[in-house]
Amino acid sequence: MEKIQPTREWLAKYEEVKHFLVSPINYATCFEMNEIQGKEVVVLDMGEVSFPSGEILVRDPLVWLRKDEKPYLQSVPVGRYKLETLVIKIEEEHDRYMATRVKFTDKKPIIYQEALRGDEDLSSVQEGSFFGFEVDAGLATIVDVQTKNVYCDFEKRWYQEHPDKNIYDDFFAEVFRQNALKYPLYQREGGDWINFEIPGTELSIPMIQSGFGDGVYPVYFGYDKNGHLCDVVMEYIFVG
Repeated sequence: MEKIQPTREWLAKYEEVKHFLVSPINYATCFEMNEIQGKEVVVLDMGEVSFPSGEILVRDPLVWLRKDEKPYLQSVPVGRYKLETLVIKIEEEHDRYMATRVKFTDKKPIIYQEALRGDEDLSSVQEGSFFGFEVDAGLATIVDVQTKNVYCDFEKRWYQEHPDKNIYDDFFAEVFRQNALKYPLYQREGGDWINFEIPGTELSIPMIQSGFGDGVYPVYFGYDKNGHLCDVVMEYIFVG
């Protein structure tokens, strides 16, 4: 598998600073709420995501999803899981996506620890620090490494067949629009999310508008009182 093997020095430093990399938010509680900061919130079902190997990563699918991208240290259970997004309803503008979650168990997480690859520079970690993932195309995805590799092959073939085109403008924009027609709830006319089935496969890759667009967004794994993995959350808008 493509996972990084962290050095002893990295692991030792992580033990020193990991308390700084805990989210102040219990996202499981947020997904049960009807209102946050005086705004109505709802949970949007985005279908299912498949993790055939259990090695996952979160990236901007149109800019930072490459074959050499490494998964997180934390593996997840192999299987298919519901993908859901917490939406904040804003009267004066379109609805915003606050966080996306994949649940693995029905246990309640008590702590959310940041998802890491194992090669981050931990030397300057302090209160409020996070590493997160970069967004340059306004989109986020959570994928298994097998799905990532299959998608990268699809994208490569698409560009070979359309050398003067742009895969978003000339392909995905219409996929987003059609998804918005099919599932109009909490989407703008042009579409704010898709769960794209890669042609010729049973694998799908979600693409989700990331809160306020480009930036750096944290990812957290939730653990129950026994230290067992419960879920993974991509945060787009700080919900505290």
